[in-house]
Amino acid sequence: MAKAAEVLSPPEILGLSASEADRLLDTLERTVPVHPPLARLSGGAVREAVVFGDTHGDWRSTVEVVNRFGAGGEGRFLVGLGDYVDRSPEDCPGGSVANALFLLQWAAHAPSRVVLLQGNHETVRRIAAYPQTLPDEVDELWGPEVDRYDRLLALLERGPIAATSANGAYFAHAGFPRVLGAPDWYSSFESVSEDVLAEVVWAECDASRSRRGGSIPWGAADLNAFLRATGLTVFLRGHDPDVTGRSLYGDRCLTLQTTRIYERFGGVIVARVPLERPLVSIHDLEVEHLSTEGRSFDA
Repeated sequence: MAKAAEVLSPPEILGLSASEADRLLDTLERTVPVHPPLARLSGGAVREAVVFGDTHGDWRSTVEVVNRFGAGGEGRFLVGLGDYVDRSPEDCPGGSVANALFLLQWAAHAPSRVVLLQGNHETVRRIAAYPQTLPDEVDELWGPEVDRYDRLLALLERGPIAATSANGAYFAHAGFPRVLGAPDWYSSFESVSEDVLAEVVWAECDASRSRRGGSIPWGAADLNAFLRATGLTVFLRGHDPDVTGRSLYGDRCLTLQTTRIYERFGGVIVARVPLERPLVSIHDLEVEHLSTEGRSFDA
């Protein structure tokens, strides 16, 4: 894939001076779109979505994801499920910064086809998450200027917290609103309360061993109720590494992790989601393992 002229690679980002980083932030603040809390992926000429899970500063894996997106020309969406920062692999020093700025450049370069959902590590100004290595990484690269961290986080906050496709997919970092009494289910996203935010970016599924306490875990009955109420059919998510790649709840839910930090659970994987036909189950998707899986690199 030929690199877009406007997009700096992660190594190039890490080589920026403080003033150059500030100019990049200036550009992104002018060009990165602000999404509503719930985004809608329309098909049309876009035939499929490349969907990736938590990357947590693993920009080497992110580059492979973006290459897959770019190889489809105008025919692919790129959908990130959140958690682009914190917990960077050892061979990706400054990885949270490089990963976030690389992806944000693509959001600016292809605004109609790149959707970067927020995860719990992008919503830390509303609900705290740990560890937070992004502030220290920004300081180590460009000096202790708190404004740069705030500006970078504000750009990540421009992403939606969930998305849907016309053919039945629901995308979110962790879960879904469980208050479905309103006539239009998506009214939960019109003014996102802290409870709804916690359900969407923090809630574990009950098949996972994790219990972070951010929200009550959900199970098969909860998911089935949500899908019935919304008319959606499958749920793609991140957040819970220990269920990575497992088709859950009657083949209606798939968890993706796209970082080598968690590859021991289920690999470093992405999904290709067709948009031209109705989705019945997770088996309608293609799951691919990245070549970064099982590898380390010179820092």
